[in-house]
Amino acid sequence: MKDTTNGIASFLRLIKPIYLVILSLSVSIIYLNTKSVVNSAELYNPPRGDVRIVVISDLNSAYGATSYEPQINQAIALIPFWQPDLVICAGDMIAGQSLKLTPSQIQAMWSAFDQYVSKPLADGGFSFAFTLGNHDASSAQNEQNQYTFAQDRAIASHYWHNSLDNLKLDFVDSSHFPFYYTFEHQGIFFLVWDASSHLIPPQQLAWVEESLASSGAQTAKMRLVIGHLPLYGVSEGRDRPGEVLANSEKLQSLLEQDKVHTYISGHHHAYYPAYKGNLQLLNAGVLGQGAKSLIAGDFPPSHTITVVDINFDSQELTTYTTYNIDTLELINNTQLPPYLNSHNGKIWRRD
Repeated sequence: MKDTTNGIASFLRLIKPIYLVILSLSVSIIYLNTKSVVNSAELYNPPRGDVRIVVISDLNSAYGATSYEPQINQAIALIPFWQPDLVICAGDMIAGQSLKLTPSQIQAMWSAFDQYVSKPLADGGFSFAFTLGNHDASSAQNEQNQYTFAQDRAIASHYWHNSLDNLKLDFVDSSHFPFYYTFEHQGIFFLVWDASSHLIPPQQLAWVEESLASSGAQTAKMRLVIGHLPLYGVSEGRDRPGEVLANSEKLQSLLEQDKVHTYISGHHHAYYPAYKGNLQLLNAGVLGQGAKSLIAGDFPPSHTITVVDINFDSQELTTYTTYNIDTLELINNTQLPPYLNSHNGKIWRRD
């Protein structure tokens, strides 16, 4: 048995360099293909607005994974082509939320995120904002009102406090960072709340209300809110309580009263640009594993990335250009259902 174990160990040491070379070549091929597409002018670049934002979401693979799907590599490689003023991730940057994971495993995932996502964006000079998802640092609590995934939250907090310089953000209030915070960017007021579970506690909502009513927020050219869970269900398997924010209509009224233009969210792994009342709802699609179908229509599950161009002199303010990252084809809104009747409310497609 000892000889067998030693033989296996020797074999693994032998093939490790070969594996790393293959991995490196695979990533290089992705980057070369991306460069080829861009250089041949095959990739559509929309008219640029006063401010440009690229929205990504749900990057994670299986629990504990320290590698990313090819779609993430492709998306990060393409971002310099669009030259955004800001990149936003709507959560689930790593694959946590398992009590079986050790601290070293969770730290390894954040190190992988740093290598594949955060550092390339920082090296490119791009500002980066994020909201924590349930797989990053779930705010779910047990019956004793303790965080079920306290370990995830502590490690996420440590990582982000050590990565502040990479974000290139002008914070307004970072006292609760990285769980919820506000910042200003090119005349736009951004509020990030902790929607990593379906409940946002009263004390945080009081902070939200105070922040959005502040003079800085109200004198800004525009207000946007970012959170992981959406207000209303959009995808099959997640259109149910617990997978959307509780008290969605009250939360929407809170955002509307302070004239928030758009709520950006992820979690449902399906792209759907929508509105309800006076609030725009950008349900960002997935880049990692687990693309899902919408609860209506026949649009196939897709990996997507969205470019948001903001024109301050336009009544609509925002224009979305969304790509299927696998094919780099544009997604036409007419491919999506005109409305979705979710379990907690009806939302309409934004055209």
